[in-house]
Amino acid sequence: MRMRAFTNIAAGVAVAAMATATLDSGPAAAQSMPGDGTTVKMARATWDTGWWQAEIYKQLLEKLGYDVAQVTTLDNPPFYQSVAQGDMDLWVNGWFPLHNTYEDTFSNGAEKIGYVAQGGALQGYLIDKATAEEHGIEYLSDMKKPEIAKLFDTDGNGKANMVACPPGWGCEELIAYQMDAYELRDSVDLIKAGYSASMADALSRYNNGESIFFYTWTPNWTVGLMQPGEDVVWLQVEETKLPEDQADLADAATVPGVTGCASDPCNMGMPANDIRPVANSEFLDENPAAAALLEAVRIPVQDIFAQNAEMNEGADSSEDLERQASEWIADHQGEVDGWLETAREAAM
Repeated sequence: MRMRAFTNIAAGVAVAAMATATLDSGPAAAQSMPGDGTTVKMARATWDTGWWQAEIYKQLLEKLGYDVAQVTTLDNPPFYQSVAQGDMDLWVNGWFPLHNTYEDTFSNGAEKIGYVAQGGALQGYLIDKATAEEHGIEYLSDMKKPEIAKLFDTDGNGKANMVACPPGWGCEELIAYQMDAYELRDSVDLIKAGYSASMADALSRYNNGESIFFYTWTPNWTVGLMQPGEDVVWLQVEETKLPEDQADLADAATVPGVTGCASDPCNMGMPANDIRPVANSEFLDENPAAAALLEAVRIPVQDIFAQNAEMNEGADSSEDLERQASEWIADHQGEVDGWLETAREAAM
């Protein structure tokens, strides 16, 4: 009798355990981790100021159960080709309209979705404020004057040396177009080496009291260490000249309230950008939770500034990026929980 009772109890425990296991692996668990069993092929850009944002999205995808074991660093052309073909699933480093030139490459198999930061990414040309004030420099076209170009000459050939963008970056193509459009080839030599190293050299020269000339974008550590209006100033253009794929955005290049510009509004020559995820369309169709997450997430530009400054001060290892991303997620837990809930609901 006791043996039978014990057997019944044991059977009951076993049934309860099976029920619990079924619950843990059933619909509730699937709803909580809709990405379980799916590996995401994620990329990030070659500019390190975008790596932290990529790490945040990586960790958020992992909270939905997706496996994002490796994030591949790619230049623009290979990424946009591979995401269209399905060799990569996504990145969150799209800059539009700067990357409009790649839309023909990716539009048949991939798409823009959501926004990392909307409308707050300025770009343009800057020089140190001391040289600007001493010589009355306000416009990019001032570089056509030999006496002005010589102030920024670092190699003795009489031309201004400007820190530009490495080959493969969207800004490299835009700068090249404007050098021709504004007839600056005979006055300006472009420094196209690694951007971070070139800007570190420019910062060192600035700290030694030398004149500097560079392209940059925001958010970026450069304008954290050399602040517009205090250390550097934006150069204006008299007329916006853009490539054909951005020509209809000329009005957006005139921006009000730009600190460090001699005029308000300031014609910066380049439209402000949206930072956006770009993902393979088939991947989005098959993963509605991931699609909903990409639609929902937003990262304030000031937070990107702060992380970029921390990174520039030496906290730039992969472990630092993981820590910075997880800390940001914890600090924004309420918003994050809402984004994750939206993603889970989309998968139901």
